[in-house]
Amino acid sequence: METRVAVAAIIVEDQTSVASLNDLLHQYGTYIIGRMGIPYKQKNIAVISIAMDAPNDVISALTGKIGRLKGVTVKTAYSSF
Repeated sequence: METRVAVAAIIVEDQTSVASLNDLLHQYGTYIIGRMGIPYKQKNIAVISIAMDAPNDVISALTGKIGRLKGVTVKTAYSSF
């Protein structure tokens, strides 16, 4: 199956969702190239970026599940190949 490289930008505003988010990322770990998380204590949020190489349906499934978490926002940018 053909894969694409994508980056998901995640903002976590509700800290109670962190464990669920980490569980999801662990489930999809085979597709994750790298992850960077930055806690922004002044605003009490976390800014996370996830680089992936996966089929479109896998990227969509993961980001869809992330977007349904309470207090979590996600946006995805895709490579053209």
